[in-house]
Amino acid sequence: MVKLQDADPNVETSLVETTSDLSLHQRILGDIEDRILSGEWQPGFRIPFEVDLAEQYKCSRMTVNKALTQLAKTGLIERRRKSGSYVTQPRAQSAVLEIRDIKLEVQSLGLPYDYSLLAKTKRKSNADDRLRLGLTASVSILDVTCRHFAGRRPFCLEERLINLNAVPEAEAESFEETAPGPWLLNRVPWSAAEHTIRAASADGHVAEALGIAIGTACLTVERRTWTNGVYITHVRLIYPGERHALVANFTPSQPK
Repeated sequence: MVKLQDADPNVETSLVETTSDLSLHQRILGDIEDRILSGEWQPGFRIPFEVDLAEQYKCSRMTVNKALTQLAKTGLIERRRKSGSYVTQPRAQSAVLEIRDIKLEVQSLGLPYDYSLLAKTKRKSNADDRLRLGLTASVSILDVTCRHFAGRRPFCLEERLINLNAVPEAEAESFEETAPGPWLLNRVPWSAAEHTIRAASADGHVAEALGIAIGTACLTVERRTWTNGVYITHVRLIYPGERHALVANFTPSQPK
């Protein structure tokens, strides 16, 4: 029978501290991750100093430092010498030549996604609409404006025109729960798409929708899709410029 009092007290203490430190490390890591991913701590937010976190969790600064170092490696925070640690600004990357679901873009950043419909109007197309949709005559269109969120921050403003001659069933869809992009992709086959990429400064409408200052540089991606020579939709996606990048993959052309 082994007597507990025969165990080396120093070894026992060391094991207890190691287990405790590991548990606290995971707890600190999880707490900070939750606050960032939920949007409670927005990009640019300064994380409490190590000494304050150590006091809050009743642990050593080394335990806090390990947790912050791990978060920095994942890209969730940035550690600045003599300044502290800050929540990083996630930078989305979408392929120029792909039609991607914005929800998946947001989730790829490790952020929760949300969506809201701002306006939905059925009307006759005007000259600008016809230009955007490649129409030669006036038709009924659905004008939809919605906003996508990453965490609590607006991620993208979507302004979409849908040709009701091509997609008449869109008129009955509320788009309250589902964004028009994935709804169209799941219901209407398309054979070709065209992208136009622009840089623009936010006007009052865009600035208010995206929660940015008027004049802020924005990245605008315009896309129209068609099938069998009939344009289905034209969408304008407006992103705050500093939060988004476009990526395209190329292969070398074959020598003749």
